[in-house]
Amino acid sequence: MKKLLKSGSALSALAAAGIIAAGVTATSPVSAQTTLTIVSWGGAYSKSQQNAYHDPYMKLNPGIKIINDDSAAEGLAKLRAQVEAKNVTWDLVDMVAASAITACDDGLVETIDPDRDLAPAPDGTPASKDFLEGTLTPGGTNCFIPQIVYSTTFGYRIDKVKTKPTSVCDVFDLKKIPGKRALEKAPIGNIEWALLCSGVPQKDLYKVMSTKEGIDKAFKKLDTIKSSVIWWTKGAQTPQLLADGEVVMGSTYNGRLFSLIEEKKQPVAMLWDYQVFDLDGWVIPKGGKNLAEVKKFVRFATDTQRLADQAKYISYGPARKSSAPLVGKHATLGIDMAPHMPTNPKNAKTTILFNYEWWADNRASLDERFNAWLAKK
Repeated sequence: MKKLLKSGSALSALAAAGIIAAGVTATSPVSAQTTLTIVSWGGAYSKSQQNAYHDPYMKLNPGIKIINDDSAAEGLAKLRAQVEAKNVTWDLVDMVAASAITACDDGLVETIDPDRDLAPAPDGTPASKDFLEGTLTPGGTNCFIPQIVYSTTFGYRIDKVKTKPTSVCDVFDLKKIPGKRALEKAPIGNIEWALLCSGVPQKDLYKVMSTKEGIDKAFKKLDTIKSSVIWWTKGAQTPQLLADGEVVMGSTYNGRLFSLIEEKKQPVAMLWDYQVFDLDGWVIPKGGKNLAEVKKFVRFATDTQRLADQAKYISYGPARKSSAPLVGKHATLGIDMAPHMPTNPKNAKTTILFNYEWWADNRASLDERFNAWLAKK
């Protein structure tokens, strides 16, 4: 699994191809009533899935009922507990790539053959060649089916900063931009930003992160703002903190900020500098009770048109090349979505591409150190 998601290959392909989504896959109705529990992240993202995937699928399949569970932030730990207890109550789980790699390596999720289980592109291109390069390979070795590329980046209150931030390193500059910040309560992403802003060249990030001295350096940088940070665990928290004026700037998923700015009309702007690209997609729990029906849903929900449809509701780039030409404007706002995509060239002048293999190997130890650091006064 680790070999399928080398740092940057898939996301670079997406940036080159453009960002927005195609293809209709018919699905036959089922006769018996089946309830599928689908786990995702809540908020604007789950709403985009409901509009693009769940509602159309239930309309085509009256015997299927989809229940949303917004537990994805704790998805890996809860999935592990269910599988180990042999009491799997979830049918499908939305996960970021790094967590999916761990779930796959630990035998917690099913494998699929993309060219058998996923829909081809409208022109007949097999799924393994239509999804972003490096994310799927033919055969039964895939555990992760990507949906979208998103980024974690910063929003800031335009009415509460005297100096407009222009660099991610402004997050670490309390003199230039005083006030509270919001950062994810996790090392991933924060370590990369801290090292960049400590003078480590981007090309050397993961080399430096592989040393004790490098990790020490990152935590030393985080120490400089620790007392001014409100830590978040769910993507909805930073937008609320920004809306309430409790922080002047904070990190979260770009789609959450899009919703805050364009839909809710809050006085917030985006800081795209060194946004962190990531992949998000589906995993199928091992030992689920509705495997056949789940596979039918996944084939539908990851076809070209469905991924295009999701991009009409949220500013995340679809994971299929054939989807790119099919989305233009937001479904309700009527605005062009291209300028709001993380992969738009104007937004992607500086980016960080997660090294999934590095994080899969080091996440547990870094989480332990990070939590110990947080607990220290």
